Amino acid sequence: MNNSIRLQLSFMMFLEYFIWGAWYVTVNTYMVTNLQATGQEVSYAYMALAIATMISPFIVGMIADRYFSAQKIMGVLHLAGAAALLLASLTSNTYLFIGIVLVYSLLYMPTIALSNSVAFSQMADPGKQFPGVRTFGTVGWIVAGLLIGYLAIEKTANIFYIAAGASALLGLFCFSLPDVPPKGKGDSAAQVLGTEAFVLFRNRSYVVFFISAVLICIPLSFYYSFANLYLNEAGMENAAGKMIYGQISEALFILAIPFLLRRIGVKKMLLVGMGAWVLRYICFAYGDIGANLWMLYTGIILHGICYDFFFVTGYMYTENRAGEKIKSAAQGLFTFATYGLGMVIGTLFSGMVADYYILNGTRQWQSIWMVPVYIAAAVMIYFMLAFRDKKPV
Repeated sequence: MNNSIRLQLSFMMFLEYFIWGAWYVTVNTYMVTNLQATGQEVSYAYMALAIATMISPFIVGMIADRYFSAQKIMGVLHLAGAAALLLASLTSNTYLFIGIVLVYSLLYMPTIALSNSVAFSQMADPGKQFPGVRTFGTVGWIVAGLLIGYLAIEKTANIFYIAAGASALLGLFCFSLPDVPPKGKGDSAAQVLGTEAFVLFRNRSYVVFFISAVLICIPLSFYYSFANLYLNEAGMENAAGKMIYGQISEALFILAIPFLLRRIGVKKMLLVGMGAWVLRYICFAYGDIGANLWMLYTGIILHGICYDFFFVTGYMYTENRAGEKIKSAAQGLFTFATYGLGMVIGTLFSGMVADYYILNGTRQWQSIWMVPVYIAAAVMIYFMLAFRDKKPV
């Protein structure tokens, strides 16, 4: 892979995740401020992305790979996505807005897999070359957060204008990317759903891990759906810009995973990740803009441990358990169950909780944040009891 192609792929990844970061983090605050949305309605918008996560493998695996060049369909999807984002900024009807977000999510989510396909097709050694290119995606998300925070526009429709502009730019840029011709044969429904990986459920350790992974998505959804709204209502200035500390933390802690896996093993890594969820939400429950401001920052920075130590380790553990023959199916099944099914459950539940703890029109954030504390602690206890015989995961 020459430097010119590396630069193209890096710019592609930068824009791919810049688009996502520009609207996703702050859409909860936008909906409550401009659409007077309830917590449940906010959760529906985030659930749209989870639904798209479950459907997008079919679009990529059974349609895109079979009939279209990856970079071309990616370009078309991003151009259509730009139009959808602009439409989202124009409506004042909450449910129409949610419908547009669902349509946009169905357009956007397939592009993640397509961008990976475009990158992999140009790499002689993806294991060594892909991380460096993919890092620019994280940089894109961070830059989006900094820009939204610096411009102080997280409560306005400008977040959609910026995301739409970036989406249109990437859509056009995709047509200049190296050609990735259609394979002529897409994946089967069984391959897309990952049902070939059901053989993993014969192993008790993996079943316990899998159940824990689905359940831990409930606390995860509280962060995605309501953290920015909470920080704004708590009085934090430039909340979107401050939340990028979580992505910086994620980028740093992922570097520690290979070393820690060798030292403490998968089981303890997963436990540390779950414990970080408990600690994070305690920090949010008792933090404030005054003397306990440090707790809010701690809750944000813990994102790296929460995500990397559980989900990144989980992907690695799944790959190791699956082996070469079914590893793709296993990763697909894990993604479908967590970012799909798990997040659908989590977003619905978090919205119900956010609406339940309202007193005189004011959300009782301490009570709201203690709910994911209890859930994460319960998942952690279940995980530990399931392995009380001290057998390794």
